[in-house]
Amino acid sequence: MTGRRREGEERHWATIALERRALADLVATLTPEQWATPSLCPAWTVHGVVAHLVSVHEADRRQLAGAVVRGRALPPRVVLALAADLDGWSGADLADGLRRHAGSRFHPPGLGARSALTDVMVHRVDVAVPLGLPVDRPAAHWTPVLDFLLSGLPMLGSIRGGRPRLRYRATDVDWHGGRGGRGGPGTEVSGTAAALATTVAGRPALVHELAGPGVAALRAWVGAGAAS
Repeated sequence: MTGRRREGEERHWATIALERRALADLVATLTPEQWATPSLCPAWTVHGVVAHLVSVHEADRRQLAGAVVRGRALPPRVVLALAADLDGWSGADLADGLRRHAGSRFHPPGLGARSALTDVMVHRVDVAVPLGLPVDRPAAHWTPVLDFLLSGLPMLGSIRGGRPRLRYRATDVDWHGGRGGRGGPGTEVSGTAAALATTVAGRPALVHELAGPGVAALRAWVGAGAAS
């Protein structure tokens, strides 16, 4: 790893720790009814989403092996099985778990720090939007997430294929990406970094905040996923 790349990874890990603590602060005050609210992830309530974020750090080898067996070694099912192991945890326990593991550097093999940042940033939206809470994070924290989501790297099979090939431009931070980059061909979609990343990750909740000639294709793609 080059010095510049190592420096970038260190910045990402510092951001990840900050975001995990910020999410812990957000969920620490939730009521039991809020914890039971369906999240933007169809398989999980708010409790399930936060349990997922904590469970990947809490599991020991025995628990991981059990989850692999229950999930038939399929990454998305293994993730669900690990989160289910924390079904009995209270909201306070989960918030404490986020804080306790804020500095963890675990990430899926080969995917690096940006995958861990994507996990906590996108799942914050999964929790906040259904609860009517603001998705109020620094725009710069979303740019590594956008780079990762548009890199073509797998995200444990959780990102559906078939996304239209578009060019994306953030309106609240200096970032461009997608097909054609800054000046090449492609149909543009613009919006805040949070709205772009959330939609590219397959969530329709903020697609209404986007603009540009590519929005119709992106809305159709993300809407098809939400309906399936």
